[in-house]
Amino acid sequence: MFDKNVSKIIFTGPVGAGKSTAINAISDTPVISTEQRATDDVKNRKETTTVAMDYGILKLDQGESIHLYGTPGQQRFNFMWEILVEKALGIVILVDSANTDPVGDLDFFLNSFSQFIKNKAIVVGLTRTDLPSKHSFDEYHQLLKKHNFNPPIFEVDARRKREIGMLVQALLFSVDQSIEEVSNEAADA
Repeated sequence: MFDKNVSKIIFTGPVGAGKSTAINAISDTPVISTEQRATDDVKNRKETTTVAMDYGILKLDQGESIHLYGTPGQQRFNFMWEILVEKALGIVILVDSANTDPVGDLDFFLNSFSQFIKNKAIVVGLTRTDLPSKHSFDEYHQLLKKHNFNPPIFEVDARRKREIGMLVQALLFSVDQSIEEVSNEAADA
């Protein structure tokens, strides 16, 4: 089904959106993490932060494995973003909906990964939706439309395997759709 050389999915988003938590929730192997004590403004939100990546493996029913990579959320570690997206199937953008400007956070990550996203699958997960937010679901859709993207958007709890699994399934479905469309276009040529 998937090329063994490109069987990886990237989880990205701002600090505190739940990337490390999500990978821990669905990985079938112990997660390798580069969490370090936060020393800048991040320490006001959480004690630790990812400085390089998180890494886990999701084993599929067909005996295949998907490698899961979580990016650091801080822009100062963005050099890792370019390294991690190489040969990835697609990207999961997690956004903390209770943050002060979650729509702006999504916009930032859409812009930051725009070159990668235009040729790959994408799915958006809104975390912490149990907390009050000033933004509606429609605002996220409008932003995605402005960027000419129409990915699935889900409200998820990053701690719940089933909900994060749903994000990954949606992403893999999008990858399959893209492969099928390219195959159909090639057959029609």
